[in-house]
Amino acid sequence: MGISASAVLVELNISVWTGEVLDRDATNDLLSRNAATKGAAKVKKNLMAGTPLRKNIADFAAYCRGAHASMTLPWSDRGPRVLSTSQFLGYKEQMNDNAQRFHAMVDNFCQRYSTLIEVSSENQGLLFNRDDYPSPEEVASRFDFRMTFSPVPEAGDFRVDVGANDLEEMKESYERSYDERLKQAMQDPWRRIHKMLVGMSEKLSPTPGEDKKRWHESFVDNPRELCDLLTHLNITQDPELEEARKRLEATMFGVGIEDIKEHAHIRAKVKHNVDTLLQQFDW
Repeated sequence: MGISASAVLVELNISVWTGEVLDRDATNDLLSRNAATKGAAKVKKNLMAGTPLRKNIADFAAYCRGAHASMTLPWSDRGPRVLSTSQFLGYKEQMNDNAQRFHAMVDNFCQRYSTLIEVSSENQGLLFNRDDYPSPEEVASRFDFRMTFSPVPEAGDFRVDVGANDLEEMKESYERSYDERLKQAMQDPWRRIHKMLVGMSEKLSPTPGEDKKRWHESFVDNPRELCDLLTHLNITQDPELEEARKRLEATMFGVGIEDIKEHAHIRAKVKHNVDTLLQQFDW
């Protein structure tokens, strides 16, 4: 089934300066003291020791990659992922906002870079070496945030000059690869809803001391957010996936976290519906 009209490919590339360097003197000293051969150990030092700004950028980059993965489906081992056209505007708006925040954090870091080096020198003591630090311009070049969009290629679109037999073989090979990639992509939303249901069922299982069990707002929010997301991730319009989504949505309809906390019969009803849903499909 072709999805070129309902999805695009998007590749997100975020680069963050590691802020680490191999300390050759410390490495050689460690090897010498332990009578070890070269390559047995390496000592790396954090150039930004005691300054959390670089780590904050790295943490935010990890958050952005997670948001990207949440809103898309896998397509290849690395690189592009599938983004539903119905999710395109929301994805682009969120990622544009994230990119602006990322670049603002990088600008702040680079502006304070000289001061941060002084702080690191105090924390590193004798390990500090000013020559380890690249210039502010070079550091800035090691941060990047880019999105690349491209259409999902059609199996029959081969613009190459080869013989008819070779061209047909290429088409057949791509069609097999295309079908396998699409199949694997669509396993992802099934895994997400299955993981959600299993977690809910386990949490709802009666246990001794249930009155002391902690319940958080996320218990009711997460399934609803997943149901909203699945309307975009179902790029093949799989009727069974849509049925599972609707069943989960109906299970959580009108259920608040206070209902879950205070009423055992509501917890039992939700668990029954969740378990029934788990038994209904071939996960």
